[in-house]
Amino acid sequence: MASVSGQPAALSAEQAKVVLAEVIQAFSVPENAVRMDEARDNACNDMGKMLQFVLPVATQIQQEVIKAYGFSCDGEGGPAAGRQRSGRRSGGPELIGRGVLKFARLVKSYEAQDPEIASLSGKLKALFLPPMTLPPHGPPSGGSVAAS
Repeated sequence: MASVSGQPAALSAEQAKVVLAEVIQAFSVPENAVRMDEARDNACNDMGKMLQFVLPVATQIQQEVIKAYGFSCDGEGGPAAGRQRSGRRSGGPELIGRGVLKFARLVKSYEAQDPEIASLSGKLKALFLPPMTLPPHGPPSGGSVAAS
């Protein structure tokens, strides 16, 4: 059940699951898949370029879904404004993704309580964030630590 505009609805955990599933599904829509592929190609596995090219597209795709649930971007800098960019930063992610940030905070608040929400959130992040490799724990394996 989508809420009609206004302030972001306080979604229940069940509603958050539905919205997360819709957002994930939106990434597989052919038009969006092409947009994400183009953004990834432009980023060339460079983290700075991922932030510049991939994150704004991912934010726009999410915003297109969650705005039906009351998570707007508060006017200026909405999804259409993001598409009008010509490679220059005009407004930054703080204007494009206010609704996305509010939604992400809501989802984060449910992650610890609901493993399904945590799983869906992880799947969503995996769609646009590169995998993170964690450094090994303990001393480096290549050398020895001298005792004094």
